[in-house]
Amino acid sequence: MTRAPFAWLVAVATGFGRSVAFAACALIVPALAATLPVLAALRIFGTPWSWTNPWSWVGLLVIAAVLTLVCARLVGTLFRRLVARTTGIRIEDGYRSAATEPEPVRLATGYWWNGYSYERSRKDAVADQRWRRTIADPAYWRDVRWVPLAAVSVGPVCAIPAAALVGSVIALVHPTAPSITAGVILIVAAVGASPLAWRIVVPLAQRWLTLRPGDAMARRVHELEVQRAELTAAQSSEIRRIERDLHDGAQARLVAVGLSLATAERLMEDDPDRAKALLREARAGTSDSLAELRNLVRGVNPPVLVERGAVAAIRALALDTGMRVEVDAPDHISLEAPIEAAVYFSVAELLANAAKYARNAHAQVRIRHDGHVIQVEVSDDGPGGASIAQGGGLDGIRRRVAAFDGTLTLTSPTGGPTRALIAIPCASS
Repeated sequence: MTRAPFAWLVAVATGFGRSVAFAACALIVPALAATLPVLAALRIFGTPWSWTNPWSWVGLLVIAAVLTLVCARLVGTLFRRLVARTTGIRIEDGYRSAATEPEPVRLATGYWWNGYSYERSRKDAVADQRWRRTIADPAYWRDVRWVPLAAVSVGPVCAIPAAALVGSVIALVHPTAPSITAGVILIVAAVGASPLAWRIVVPLAQRWLTLRPGDAMARRVHELEVQRAELTAAQSSEIRRIERDLHDGAQARLVAVGLSLATAERLMEDDPDRAKALLREARAGTSDSLAELRNLVRGVNPPVLVERGAVAAIRALALDTGMRVEVDAPDHISLEAPIEAAVYFSVAELLANAAKYARNAHAQVRIRHDGHVIQVEVSDDGPGGASIAQGGGLDGIRRRVAAFDGTLTLTSPTGGPTRALIAIPCASS
């Protein structure tokens, strides 16, 4: 019982602070636009501000619209953060991040694909990508709609406690019987409205600031289109690499082997010693060609990965990294071939980074599979400071696992250690 008054006072004070904060966020744009009539020296279409001049009101509306477009994302972000801090409800903004946008790639047709459209040059692809990420983003226009809605609903309601408190102070400056009565009424209104006024924000924010199902579906379709384009570009690049290596390496060697065999066939009766020497050269050429072909396809899928699975391939990879690597994993995990390849090449990239930036460090690979999700954790005790930069190796891992709805979580404070956690759902495996 003794705590009830204090709890009530805390609720009033907390509610008053939250109401003021929400009202301030909601009235940012109207407050900035309202400074126009105050600036007497400001002229609109050659005439000073006037309450009776219609052009003055047109100018006010234009400035309010411009401020809405400029401040929309700021206002939406402030509301989401305040809602999360006051209620614990997190509302995803749904904005497209530059870190998740693909690097423009040139396709076999000569056009550049930026994740949205095909452009004639890389400059046009980058410009179109930036425009779509800022102005054409549905999340941006959702925040634009929120600014006037918050100004006419959240702002007036949440401003009631502060306005009532200010009014009571003004009424009590020169106390008279009517002013004292009005001041007391306003104080009661401020106290009574404080715990309740800010609560109007939660349902409105959940309704108007939340990513709508249609927007979420469009966002997912865009991600799939980006992944498809990246896979197509990667496949084209890999095909060109194989064609180039075959043409410049194995094909030339096999042509030389064929010529040696043809010459040896002609010299078999007249000069058998020379024919035997040519056969020995042909045999060496075929061995070199076979080794080159093996190296050529090693980047596609290592034989140990195809024959023995991801765990055995990662154990073999750990032995070849040149650093101490401990692998903690079950003896065998049954995964689909594309997921196995994604896990293997992701671990290979992470271990390569560790060997490059932390040569004397100790790394550990930990693999767990519960039948629904495979989790691969790669950690090292190196200097840390790693980050996912657009177009970098870690960004490539993130995109690789994202093709399977997987995630990459990186923790790498300065001074270490570095910890990368890959999680890929694989219930169908």
